[in-house]
Amino acid sequence: MSANGSKHQAAMVFDLNKCMGCQTCSVACKVLWTRDEGQDYQWWCTVNTLPGRGHPRDWESMGGGFRDGVPQPGTRPKLREWGGGLDFNYEEVLSSGRAQDAYLHTTGEQPEWGPNWDEDQGAGEYPNSYFFYMPRLCNHCTKPACVEACPRGAMYKREEDGIVLRNEKRCRGYQFCLEACPYKKIYFNFQREVSQQCILCYPRLEQHVAPACVRQCPGRAVFFGMLDDETGPVHNLVRKWQVALPLHPEYGTEPNIFYIPPVLPARLTGDNNFDGSDPRVPTEYLESRFGPDVRPALETLRREMQTTRDGGKSELMDTLVAYWWKDMFKPFDQDPGEIEWLRAAARPDEAVGRAE
Repeated sequence: MSANGSKHQAAMVFDLNKCMGCQTCSVACKVLWTRDEGQDYQWWCTVNTLPGRGHPRDWESMGGGFRDGVPQPGTRPKLREWGGGLDFNYEEVLSSGRAQDAYLHTTGEQPEWGPNWDEDQGAGEYPNSYFFYMPRLCNHCTKPACVEACPRGAMYKREEDGIVLRNEKRCRGYQFCLEACPYKKIYFNFQREVSQQCILCYPRLEQHVAPACVRQCPGRAVFFGMLDDETGPVHNLVRKWQVALPLHPEYGTEPNIFYIPPVLPARLTGDNNFDGSDPRVPTEYLESRFGPDVRPALETLRREMQTTRDGGKSELMDTLVAYWWKDMFKPFDQDPGEIEWLRAAARPDEAVGRAE
């Protein structure tokens, strides 16, 4: 039994050295979970460029979480800080009979932001500019501030896997959960007047199928499993080798989405030679995102990389290369096409609503 009362804790590791920003994980989640009314602007999984302002815009300055165990005040993102899609004059172009003179253009209010508004901009100056991609979703924290903030008792952690869920039948849309979440990964459905967030594809997990974002990653950049499973890669990357780190550990929620920090090429000097002692991404920047443990994590990664370059064997590098995809999230490696899915689990609100 873990400290939060759960028997196990589901966790995920993103290798930021392999993420190429293709958005396959985002789209896999979008088409599966956020196609209903009021979910147009919702992207439970987003892949943002760092350094960048993120989604919602400037979420890191909106507060929430804990400090020394004390809940911290947070603010609620405005809709314009989430941003949204563009509307086009499809009706005029396709159905008005004016195909010869009508052209496709945007209509209505123009958005000021969106999930990938500052994609690929990064930081630094040529030839040493830099950026990397970071997938983000609900962290299913060990100490979720959102659960504590809900006055309706609508949110809870599942005993069997520690997933943070919401009973939408109890939710009244107060959005205190969003204010309390320091990662701002909770969305409000303005049509149904309830809050919603990633449910870690728990109907899939119950059938031993990995979450959609995990399974659809073409770069084999995502590992999934139970954090206490000592035979799995997630446990080894987080606990044994300690190279997978949480985002903003200072928020005090003990998130269970972890990241392998990026090791980009070294900086170029004035004579176009690489300076191996000066990393392209400033270590101070990575430390501001992943905490002080990023330094020993980077040292371990570089040491093990050098071991393989010298012809040696590295269990860590073999794990990160991921020669066989099923090893990345056993036992959640069942083919979803072979599962007879229950209609009751087709929507998160219907499935979650069963738990009173």
